[in-house]
Amino acid sequence: MIVEVRLFARARELIGSDSVALDLPQGATVAELRTRLSGEFPRIRPIAPSLLVAVGNDYVSDSTPLVEDDQVVCFPPVSGG
Repeated sequence: MIVEVRLFARARELIGSDSVALDLPQGATVAELRTRLSGEFPRIRPIAPSLLVAVGNDYVSDSTPLVEDDQVVCFPPVSGG
């Protein structure tokens, strides 16, 4: 299945694009998406575990299953003061 992943902030900078399409097996989880993203784009590995992931309008956990055509958004946690 193809899942479109939109990237923001440092994630976008490291990958060099604001979105990527990943071909994942049916029933893949967010954890598998992180693994595939890190495998195809090694520069994102250092921040991959801490990326915030949303599907549609909701934040999701690594155990969340994905379905074809899900709109996934990834961005690093915001910090500051």
